[in-house]
Amino acid sequence: MRVAVLADVHGNLPALEAVLRDVDAAGADAVVLNGDHASGPMPAETLDRLAELGDRAIWVRGNADRELVSAYDGSSDGDLPATEYCASRLSRQHRDLLADLPLSVVAEVTGLGPVRFCHATTRSDTEIVLVDSPLERYRESFADSAEPTVVLGHTHMPFDRLADRRRFINPGSVGMPYGSTGAHWALLGPDVVLRRTDYDLSAAAERFRAAAPDFPELAEFIEANVLTTPSDAEALAVFSAP
Repeated sequence: MRVAVLADVHGNLPALEAVLRDVDAAGADAVVLNGDHASGPMPAETLDRLAELGDRAIWVRGNADRELVSAYDGSSDGDLPATEYCASRLSRQHRDLLADLPLSVVAEVTGLGPVRFCHATTRSDTEIVLVDSPLERYRESFADSAEPTVVLGHTHMPFDRLADRRRFINPGSVGMPYGSTGAHWALLGPDVVLRRTDYDLSAAAERFRAAAPDFPELAEFIEANVLTTPSDAEALAVFSAP
């Protein structure tokens, strides 16, 4: 089985649509949706498009998905306006879909064998593991799993690293990439290929303005996550800060 991995879509429907065209062209048999699917300008529309994948989709829960469910249920702290906005756009069906997602899953991939998929780590949906994290961080964060290949997301930066004989892959982010613009994802089987899909960034910005004019800090989202992106150095500095 060849598997496409899409992480951190974050409600960026134009980026998702472009990636799915490439996924189909690549002949992927399954699509792992590796968490943080909907928190962004077009949450409901993004979840509807992902649901159209049907049995091809393998879903994983991200921290933003959990936070959306809490906001929908009225149990969040109310300090995240974008999360509250996105939750208000969801249906009960959307909420139940996100609430039932697993923290991690395992799938057999041609050439790689069993592969573990998780959003952040296998023990937490918020833990930070970076390309330059020490080996001990990798050992501790994934101690409850044994698969030789692990695919994670959460930090929005693509990498492929060997850590104590296990291969760790981050496909980067479809909807909010750090390092370079475009939509980042990965294709697994028989090996691992980190992919980047170009799409019309200006058209996407106009689509967001039309579909979600009241999304909190929409202009900042467009400027910092679509038209331009933070560099990998900037992102690493933020994530590595004490």
